[in-house]
Amino acid sequence: MTNTCANTSVMSPALNARALIEQRTSILWLTFDTLRFDVAERAMQQGQTPLLQQLLPNGQWQKRHTPATFTYAAHHAFFSGYLPTPIPKPADYQRLFACEFAGSSTTGEHTWCCPAATLPEGLAQLGYHTECIGGVGFFNLQNPLGRVLPGLFQQQHWRPELGVTDDQSTRHQVQQACASIAALDAQTPLLMFINLSAMHQPNCGYIDGQQQDDVHSQQAALAYVDSQLGPLIQALQQRGDTLCLFSSDHGTAYGEDDQSGHGIAHPCIWEVPYAEFVLPAAAGAAMKIMNERPD
Repeated sequence: MTNTCANTSVMSPALNARALIEQRTSILWLTFDTLRFDVAERAMQQGQTPLLQQLLPNGQWQKRHTPATFTYAAHHAFFSGYLPTPIPKPADYQRLFACEFAGSSTTGEHTWCCPAATLPEGLAQLGYHTECIGGVGFFNLQNPLGRVLPGLFQQQHWRPELGVTDDQSTRHQVQQACASIAALDAQTPLLMFINLSAMHQPNCGYIDGQQQDDVHSQQAALAYVDSQLGPLIQALQQRGDTLCLFSSDHGTAYGEDDQSGHGIAHPCIWEVPYAEFVLPAAAGAAMKIMNERPD
C-alpha cells in the first residue's frame, strides 16, 4: 500500500515522531487551556514557572499559531495532527503527526502517519492505552457535545473538581493521572491527555481579593499549575521515556482593541505557547525535580 503521508523532500524536525511511536514511547499531552503566549512568556521570565523552565527546551516556550480560536475546533485539529505551527512557518516544516491524507505537504520521513481519523484512535490501534482527563466544558461528559472529544479516548474522566470552577483543578487532575498511571501495566504504552482548566475563566480567584479576570490573574493561575505538575512528571519518569507535547489551544482577550474572550481573530488569541520534547526515564532526575519544588 502506498504511504500517502510520504513526502521525503520535507526536512525532518528535531524529533523523529515515527521512531518514537515505533518504539512505543508514551506520550504526555497537556493543553494549557486559554493560555496566552505573552502571559506564559512573562511568567517564565519572572521565575513563576520553575518546573516548566526546567523541562522545556532552552527553558522557554515557542511562540506558535493555533489552528483555531476556541477549544472545540482547536482540539479537533490537534487530534488529527494539526498542532500549532511555528511563526514564521519554515518552507521545510514537517509535522510530528499526520493522519492519512493524500497530497499533504507538511509530512515527511519522521512524521508518524496515523492509520485512523484521529491520533488517539490510531494510537489505540497500536496497543496504546489512551486516556483523557477533562477540564473545560467541551470535555465534561455531561451532554453529547461534551462527549465528542473525550470519546476519542479509551478512558475518560471528568468531575466538577477537574473543571473551571474549582481553584484546585490541576491538583485533582494530576492526582487522577497519577492514579491511572499506577494502575496501568508498566509495559503498556500510554497516551495521557489532560486539558488543564485553571487558566480558563474564571481565573481571578488565583489573586486574593481580585474580582475580575485579567492577564495578571491568568499568570497567577499558570504559576499554580506549574506548582502542581511535579508528581505527574515523576510518575512518568519512573515508567520510561515520554514524548511531551505542551501547548495552549488558544489565547483570550482582556480588553485589547475593545475585545474580550476568544473565538475571534486577534493576535492575543492566535499566538500560543508551545513545546515538544522527550522527557527521559530517570528516577533520580525525577526526585531532583520534586526536591527543588518550593513548599
